[in-house]
Parts: sequence; structure tokens; C-alpha cells
Amino acid sequence: MASLRSLWFPPSKHSFHCLLAVSPPKQPRFTNLLAPSSSFSTLSLPSLSSTTTTTTTFAAVTTAITSQGDGSPLTTLCQSESMHGNHLKIAIIGFGNLGRFLAKTFVSQGHTVLAYSRSNHSIDANSLGVSFFLDPHGLCEQHPDVILLCTSIISTEEVLKSLPLQKLKRNTLFVDVLSVKEFSKNLLLDHLPSNFDIICSHPMFGPQSAKLGWKGVNFVYESVRIGNEESRVNRCNKLLHIFAREGCRMVEMNCQEHDKYAAESQFITHTLGRMLQMLNLESTPINTKGYESLLDLVENVTSDSFDLYYGLFVYNKNALDMLKRLNSAFQALKQQLLGRLQKVLTNQLLRNVEKEQSSYWSQKSGHCDIAAFGSDSVTVKFRDAVQPYEYKGRNSDFNDESSKLKIGIVGFGNFGQFLAKTMVQQGHKVLTYSRKDYSHVARELGVSYFSNAVEICDENPDVILFCTSILSTESVLKLFPVQRLRKSTLFVDVLSVKEFPRNLFLQHLSPDSDILCTHPMFGPESGKNGWNHLPFVFDKVRIGTDEERMLRCHRFLDIFAQEGCRMVAMSCAEHDRHAAGSQFITHTIGRVLEKLGLESTPINIKGYETLLNLVENTAGDSFDLYYGLFMYNVNAMEQLERLDLAFDSLKKQLLGKLHDVLSRELFGNCQALNEYPMSKVSQNDSAMKSSLEHLTASNN
Repeated sequence: MASLRSLWFPPSKHSFHCLLAVSPPKQPRFTNLLAPSSSFSTLSLPSLSSTTTTTTTFAAVTTAITSQGDGSPLTTLCQSESMHGNHLKIAIIGFGNLGRFLAKTFVSQGHTVLAYSRSNHSIDANSLGVSFFLDPHGLCEQHPDVILLCTSIISTEEVLKSLPLQKLKRNTLFVDVLSVKEFSKNLLLDHLPSNFDIICSHPMFGPQSAKLGWKGVNFVYESVRIGNEESRVNRCNKLLHIFAREGCRMVEMNCQEHDKYAAESQFITHTLGRMLQMLNLESTPINTKGYESLLDLVENVTSDSFDLYYGLFVYNKNALDMLKRLNSAFQALKQQLLGRLQKVLTNQLLRNVEKEQSSYWSQKSGHCDIAAFGSDSVTVKFRDAVQPYEYKGRNSDFNDESSKLKIGIVGFGNFGQFLAKTMVQQGHKVLTYSRKDYSHVARELGVSYFSNAVEICDENPDVILFCTSILSTESVLKLFPVQRLRKSTLFVDVLSVKEFPRNLFLQHLSPDSDILCTHPMFGPESGKNGWNHLPFVFDKVRIGTDEERMLRCHRFLDIFAQEGCRMVAMSCAEHDRHAAGSQFITHTIGRVLEKLGLESTPINIKGYETLLNLVENTAGDSFDLYYGLFMYNVNAMEQLERLDLAFDSLKKQLLGKLHDVLSRELFGNCQALNEYPMSKVSQNDSAMKSSLEHLTASNN
């Protein structure tokens, strides 16, 4: 990878500009082109020379924003400007999805729009009120004010060379909307006459992400070269005003700085979206908010062509470094998981050896381990034998007080406190026991705290709620004095895996105990604004058939139903199958990004905001919780392997295409020399195909 990085460049001599020194990045400016003004607004635009960058202040087109009766903005033009004079003749080169998307708004604002594309889009153009040309000569003869390049990154150079520039006005404004900026800037500077104006822009949205409007989305631009004449300055401002008028957040930023930020925000977002697409993720009955945001990310990212994503990689010099960092973060997380797994297995083997040795010497000395006998050999005195417990049945004088439960929470960390708060608010009596002293927190919440497990059992709780970590649950349960409880006590867990606690309870609890396995699929962070519509999954593993025990189970579930939770009855096995896809994948992506150290940028896209929020939510949980999702869900290892395959396949796809580009650039069209690199590309394609076939097989 390192040697490849040293050779990296796009397939053109113009790409070498990406590696040249440029002026130091400036802080981005957020320009309000719609600010009210009684005369002329001012806006600073850089004017490029061969050695320095200067800033020119010019008079903008006069606009004043007033309000219509319905509260919507109304643009009032200066009397010196005619309505026609405020409109532009814009020629769009490349009339694909983005070109048509922009044209629709241009036409709605009254601008004259022309279009040329190598594919015939005349029907679409006519429906939008756009004049379509089948060749660039006819379009250029119309002398547009602005040439807007909406071509793909890969085809831009070829298209630019094909334009009959001599047929355009001498000071035509050229604007590009590519997702990489240093490449397009150098391309335009090299190919256009020096008297042509240049704006490099990036609308950081598209037909999918901005289908409901452009308000609040980023429009990044650099005025690379604008003539000093007032007419040229005004033309530049009119073009920018199109986006400001729609509510875009106008960000003035040089091309170098844009590409540095975009490698993180845009390339990483698209990379993860492409990886997740390969997993064929689907909505489940128990989606978490984080998982739904990932599904939305996949939908948005895959609506763009692979060529666009490939262009982000090849034509942004920072992208390869980000890919390497992402790979390192993913490998580090895998090592962390598998390293802990190996340690657990080693300790388990050592304990088994010690147990066998102990059993051997006990038998040799004539002793016998009582645990070796069946459960019928051991007599345990349960509290029921002395003081049987009876519920009040539903009758005419059933009241709210009789519906309240006495709930003993075992484990009073963040999640136990989170649940206790709501239970107390609903009027239930809450007790808690935890190995750590949480007495002060318990008092603040109105909870009775016990430092001894025996004492909480002596309070005769109706429900024992395990809010322990996945890793500690077994040891806590084994030490818990269940013999001091009524035999019919209801045991509930809230672990993020379900088959493990189900089997644990069935193995260690009395056959007379009731068992309810649950998973509130939210926590203190995702449920801080309420539990409405959040999924609560439950499996009534073993509930007695008498009315009192069924009623007690119903009352416990009703705690969550009253708060608006979406109650999902589901077997533990089915839960774990769905959770391995939704919850484990979500946490894995969040943990990888946490290791990557992502930060907010001045030009965040919506998908990147989603990833930042995901990191915040998953990082709020302990690593033990995440490790538990991996260790105690039999489906998690398969999902980790599938994610690894998807990433590996995507890397091979990118690097295979890059190898092809480099080969053609280095060896040109020489047939003899091309045979070697093409065979290498074939090997890359075969490797990628093998990975994809493996992944497809696992999907099926």
C-alpha cells in the first residue's frame, strides 16, 4: 500500500497539480447572500494570479428580503436591475441525475437553461423547460453566461477538451460541481483561456439527500478566477445567489482544504455505505435507531454511481490515506475482539483442567462432590414452604395500588438507574443491590439500596430484574441467594443477547421460578427523550398458568407499554439472529469509527452526521457490552466475517481499478508493455470476484 501511495495520481498530467504546493488553507467563510440590504451587499471573492491569492471586494447584486403574507421569503430587486437582467443563461454540460436536479431549480427561478449531454435527454429536458442540444457546437453558439460542468469526475477532462471554446464569449464563467476540487481547479486553469472566469463549487447534496429541499445543506465554493469588471463580479454573485436563495449554507473554502475535509466526511461515508450494501442488510422487526440510520445511509450512498465513489478515491489525494486508516481501525477492533476471545477460551480450558484434577483427588480420598448428584438429592428450603404468597385477583375493587410491583434490581449501573427512574415515577416500589455502593444515587431516585444480596431477598420482591453486564451475569446469578426468595418469583433480564440468559436461567433457577427474557432496545442516550415507539423485545420463557403469575408478568410488561414502547414478542433465538445483523453490525461500525477519531468538519454531509451520531451513541456503552454482543451471540462471528469480506472486496475493487489507471498512465498504449499490467488487473479482478462470490454465498 505504501509503494502504491508514492505512485498515486489520477489518469492525466493535470492530476499532478494535486501534489503541488498551494497557498495555505484559509478558514472557511459562511456567506449570507440573502442578508437584507438597503443598497449593495458586499462579498469577498479571491482573484487568482500565478503566485499569490488576493481578495477583491465587490458590489453584489442588490437583494432585499422581505416577507410575504404567508411568511415565505420574497426577493425584491434593486430598481436599477431589470427582472431579465437578474437572470442568467446557464448551459449545463452533462444532463444526468444531478444536471436535471439542478436544472429544475434554475428554471423555477426564471433562468434560461440549455443542456448538452452525450446521451439524448431531450425528452427530459423538454419536460423541465430546458433547451437540449445534441452537440456542443450548437450550445456554445448560444453564448451562455455560465457553463456548468455536471459531468462525472472521470469524464470531465475528456468533455472539457471537446468543447469549442472559441465559440463562447471571451469572459464566459465556467463552474464545476465535482465532488473533488483540486483536480477540477487545476484542470480548468490548464485548459481554459486566461480571460475565462472560474468558480469551483461542490453542492454537498443530491437528488436523494435533498429531495425535500436545499435548506441548510452545504454549498462549498472557491472563486478561483473572477475578472474585476462589475458585470463579471455580478454574474458570479448571481450564480451563487441561486443556491443561497434556496436556503443553502454557503461555505467559501479553498479547494485544497475542501479535499482534506471531504476525504473524511464524504469518502469515509461512501466507503461504509458501499460495505454495508454488500451485506444485503434488511430492516428487522427490532431495528434500533442506529441501525435504521445505517439503512438510510446505504440507500443514499448507493443511489450514486460507483464511478462517483471511485472518483472520490482516485482524484482526492487524501482518500488513500483515509482508506488505510479505516483498514487499520477495523483490523485493530478485530484483534481486540479475537484477543479477548482467545483469553476467555484459555481461562476456560484451565478451569476445566483444574476441575477434573479436583474431582480426581476427591474420589481418591473417598469424598464426593454434592454437586455431582442430581438436583433431587439436595433439599433447599424456599420461603414458600413457610409463608406462601398470594396475589389479589382482578375483581371489582381492583385499584391502581394493587397493580404496583415490588421490583428488586440487581446491578445499579447506568442502565439500572435509567430503568429505575421510570419505574419509581409509575409508582412501583424499587429496591436495588449492587456490588458497588450506589446508595447516594438510589436515595435521589427514591430507591431502597441494599449492600447485601440476602437483605434484598428478605424484602420479598415480586420481580428480580438483572441489570448486570453480559460478562458478569453468570457469576452474579450463581452467587445470588435465590433460595431465600419465593419459588415462584419472576426473574427478568435485560441483556442485549437473549439465548445466553435464557439458558442460564433455565439451568440455575428452580423449575417453579417464572422467567421473562427481555431486551429494551434503547438506553440512557437513545431513550433520553422518552421511550415512545422504541422496541421492547420479550420472550415469556416460563410463566406459571395461574392468574396471579400471569397478571404479574403482564404488570411488568405494562411498565414499558405505558411509556409508548413498541412491544415485540419474539423468541430468544430469533432475537439473536436479528440482533447480530442490526445491533452487532451497528456497534461494530460505531467502534471502528471511534478508533478512526472522526471529527465534525465545516462541510459535513447528512450521511457523515449520521456516522458521528452513531459514534456518540455506541461509545456511550462500555466495551464489555460490545464484547458481550460478540461473545454471547452465536451469529455475531459470522457477521464479523461477512463485514471483513465486504471490506476486503471493496478494497480490491478500488485498488484493482487504480492499478489499471496507473498501468495505462505509465505504459500508454504500448501493446507489449500492456500485457503485463493487464494480467495483474485480471488477477485483481479474479480476487475481487472470489471475495464477492464468497460474500454472496454467505448472504444466501
